[in-house]
Amino acid sequence: MLPGQAAAPPGPVDLTAMYVVHHAFRRDLANFKAAVIGTPVPDRVTWKALAARWDRFRDILHKHHTGEDTGLWPLLMAKADAEGRATLEAMEAEHTEIDPLLTSCTAGFDRLATHADDDARDALEVRIVALGEHLTRHLAHEERDALTLVQRYLVDDDWQRLEREHFKPAHSPRDLPFLAAWGMYELPPEHFGRVRDAMAGRGMEVMWRLFWRRPFERRERATFRYS
Repeated sequence: MLPGQAAAPPGPVDLTAMYVVHHAFRRDLANFKAAVIGTPVPDRVTWKALAARWDRFRDILHKHHTGEDTGLWPLLMAKADAEGRATLEAMEAEHTEIDPLLTSCTAGFDRLATHADDDARDALEVRIVALGEHLTRHLAHEERDALTLVQRYLVDDDWQRLEREHFKPAHSPRDLPFLAAWGMYELPPEHFGRVRDAMAGRGMEVMWRLFWRRPFERRERATFRYS
């Protein structure tokens, strides 16, 4: 149970990586909301950094949801009862509700990266708050109900195949340093060992500690300096 997590259904599938990604989504949303409220509108340098960082967040979230829509939900849909299928249909519908909010937030960040526009900042605050509410509800619903279906109908071999076929191919090897640092950032220390072992092992930890962690954290501090 990571901070903000709604549930951790028991079962045969190791869902550590899923929970780490959800934790990072929640953390980023809180940081973006605080940055939108606190960053001075004329500070072009910081708004450009926020726009670039937002693009990373949006890309990871989009690929995560695409993997669920094309791989996970159809696999479960073929196995679930009527109640379970209703849950999976709700998951897809919630993704559809989130997409326009992501698009509107992107437009807001892009505008503020190039123009000192107070109205655009006010509009972006409304949109980022709305996105936070929708995505937070969705993640909690998924953790409580959809991941219960994962534990009921799948085994760990099914999950590993989904990872290989639908989630990992979405990212190139060049994405690994950012993704590893992004996932590990601000994890509670008591969970670090389990997360390391579940996601990539000690080799990744060495790379993260020696090469990836500090550059990532420096960029985060600069980008979210007003948070």
